[in-house]
Amino acid sequence: MLPAHLRNLASTEGEVELQIQGEATQRSVLDALEARYPMLRGTIRDHDTQRRRPFVRFFACERDLSHEPPDTPLPEPVATGAEPFMVVGAMAGG
Repeated sequence: MLPAHLRNLASTEGEVELQIQGEATQRSVLDALEARYPMLRGTIRDHDTQRRRPFVRFFACERDLSHEPPDTPLPEPVATGAEPFMVVGAMAGG
C-alpha cells in the first residue's frame, strides 16, 4: 500500500500487487516497486545509499518495520499476499 501522493505519482489507485523473485524483504519489495514504477525511484529510498527517506515508514502485520535491516525477511502473511506491506508518510510538527 502506498500513500496517496505516491499513488498519484505512479498513476495507480488502491493497493499495488508485486511479484517478488526470491525472499520477500523490504529491499526486494522496494526493488520490484521501483522497477514497475520508475517514477518512484528516489521517493521512498535515497538514490545512492538506498536508505529509507526521512518521514517514510514501513508497516506490516501491525508492526513498525521501519528500522529493520532491509534484507530481513518480511512476515509470512506479507510474503504470501495475505497482509499488505504499507509505505506510510510520517507526520511531524506540533
